[in-house]
Parts: sequence; structure tokens; C-alpha cells
Amino acid sequence: MEILIAVLLLAALGLFFGAGLAWAGKKFSVSSDPRLEKVIQMLPGANCGACGMPGCVGFAEGLVQGGFGIERCPVTQADARKQIAKILGIEFEEKQRQVAVLHCGGAKNKVKDKFQYWGIKDCVTANMLMSGPKGCAYGCIGLATCVRVCPFGAISMGPDGLPVVAEDKCMACNKCVEACPKGLFSLVPYSSRVVVACRSRDLGKVTKAVCSVGCIACRLCERACKFDAIKVINNVAVIDYQRCTSCGDCVKVCPSHTIFKKDKER
Repeated sequence: MEILIAVLLLAALGLFFGAGLAWAGKKFSVSSDPRLEKVIQMLPGANCGACGMPGCVGFAEGLVQGGFGIERCPVTQADARKQIAKILGIEFEEKQRQVAVLHCGGAKNKVKDKFQYWGIKDCVTANMLMSGPKGCAYGCIGLATCVRVCPFGAISMGPDGLPVVAEDKCMACNKCVEACPKGLFSLVPYSSRVVVACRSRDLGKVTKAVCSVGCIACRLCERACKFDAIKVINNVAVIDYQRCTSCGDCVKVCPSHTIFKKDKER
């Protein structure tokens, strides 16, 4: 009899608490926006973090809530962006595609070394030791940190010891820009073909002593450009891609072959 009473009591308590939980769940439930799942399906699912959110779901939630715009995700393709804008009922302005470029031409046979490095194969770590093993303190260390951080497999190491960006795979996620301890990557318009492969701020004489393809700040590129699109700033040529037409006049006059066109061999 006592066992029966205990069983009935437990059953009654279970029924009571179950009903209470069901009521609370209904009372305090947060209704899900039906647009959220549609937006999530349109995103690339890379979870690369380029948008600053914890994955694509977090980004989708921010979009639906109106916290920011679609342009915050550089990875989402143009067609998907248009569809997301339609789902959310917002305006969408298509922007020019960007890709990552490396601003260093200091390959193994073109730049001197200060010492041999036998430590951890990581650019950030190697950079802590005398700014890395290369004679140029601004040059690419070549230990493939950028390769490892790219979530799209768009960067590989070339036979000359420098990273190579596959433009067809690059999604402009900015990971390589953030990871490089030398600040040698930047995002430029895909249509722009001219690149300055140097970031050295040393005087031309100092740069030339350690790297055969470093910028010597001769300013010939400045004088050759008809569009005022290239300036020597802090001893290195810098391109204004809003003005640059990729005409290649600066490439022709550069005595160190620091400036080159991406679609041609250097």
C-alpha cells in the first residue's frame, strides 16, 4: 500500500511539474523569425569569422535583427546577397570584388638572409627573433602562416618561398591580412592588375643592399603615371586603386622590377 501511494505521489508530482514547464515554455517562448532559416541557407557556411561574428548563424541573426548590413560578410557571393536582400526587404548595392595581394617580391634568390632559422614554422614566432631571418626587416618570412589561416585554400607556397594567391579561390575574408606579422597582404579590387611588391620603409640604398627587387624610392613611377595614382610614401611606392587604370606605365619604368602586372611573368 505504501509503495502504491509513493508511486501515485511521484506520478502526481511529475504531472504537476510537467504541466508547469509546458506552461512556462509557452509563456516565455521567443518566436523565431521565419526569415532566419532562409538567410542561413543563403550564406556560404564557411564560419570564417571575417564578419566579426561567431559563425554564419550569428551573422544571419544580426542581419535579421538589423544590426548590420550584408556587406559585412565579404565571402557571400553577389547572387546570394541579392537574394538575402530580397528576403529581408532591404536595399543592396553590389560592390566590386576584392582579392588579397602580397606586397613582397623577396624570393629566396632575391633577398639576403641574416641567419638560418630552425625554430617553430610560424611567421609570427619567427618575427619575434630580430624581425625574422631575412635581411629585409619588412620582407616575407615565408613560413606559410597565411596559408594555414586561409579557410578557402586560396594561398599556397610557391617554389621561390613566397605565398601565391589563387584569385579564383580568394574570398577577401581578410584572414591573411590580419595574420601576417609584416602587414604584407592587402585587399585590392580584382580588376586592378598592378601591384607594388614591396613594403620596405628603408632608404633605397639600404633596401637595395639586401634585396634586388625592393623599392628604392626613385619616384620614376610617380612621374610616369598620367593619373596621379602612385606615390612614394615613407620610401615605398603606394598605389591609389581608385585612380589606377592598370595601364602599366609605372611597371615599364621601375628599375628594380618592384612593380609588376599580375597577369604577366616578372
